[in-house]
Amino acid sequence: MTSLFQVPWSDYRPDLLDALWRTVSYTAVSFAGAVLLGLAVALLRLSKVWPARAVAAVYTEVFKNVPLLAIIFLSYFGLASAGIRLDVFTAGCLSLVVFYAAYLSEIFRSAISGVHDGQTEAGEALGLGKVGIFGHIILPQALRQALPGTNTMLVDLLKSTSLLVTVSAAELMSEGRLITSATFRALEVYLVISAVYFALCYPLSQFLLLLERKVRAGVPLSPWRRRRVRTARALLAADIGTVRGDSHRTDLKEAAV
Repeated sequence: MTSLFQVPWSDYRPDLLDALWRTVSYTAVSFAGAVLLGLAVALLRLSKVWPARAVAAVYTEVFKNVPLLAIIFLSYFGLASAGIRLDVFTAGCLSLVVFYAAYLSEIFRSAISGVHDGQTEAGEALGLGKVGIFGHIILPQALRQALPGTNTMLVDLLKSTSLLVTVSAAELMSEGRLITSATFRALEVYLVISAVYFALCYPLSQFLLLLERKVRAGVPLSPWRRRRVRTARALLAADIGTVRGDSHRTDLKEAAV
């Protein structure tokens, strides 16, 4: 066992930390872009305009059925051969965004469609417009339903950043390849890199699972919502106290009679 760990990891610590930061950066930027694009595509899929639905459907089916590795090559090498040169970070994020947006659009579309039509009718009865109904009624409920699938896509996207090693994106897997080339200790190096990915993904997945449970339980997460819940509870308690006081006085009057 002692012969396994012979790589001078202290010498590579700064490079590994930089690679770790790049991996997190790829994940954060790509996931934010994929969520925005996925939501836009989902809304197009639900549009009443046929051309918009057709374009969104074609986009979804194309990127769901093309390997991510092929998209990475197209973004970095293919566009360069056509005169559009992207740096590694931009090409990597673009590949991850367009790939995962296709899957997220299906998750969002299903979640939005799952909100009962009566919710829209209730919003119209309150005098809300289409934007208000979607922003205040439909979207919050849809996000709650879409949370499990979205969380899974986030963890999967984090792991998929390892495919950017094919374009030398300087993330964790690329750094592992460089260390392996310098030390010829492939088993040890890739075991450590795998452990780093596990140390990233497992706590993230557990945190997202906890977040999902809190959302399903109706726990307010933002300070604004927590203040509103406390205010509502205080008003409700005051109303209950008033009702009980009136009832008690009524009972006293009846007893006196």
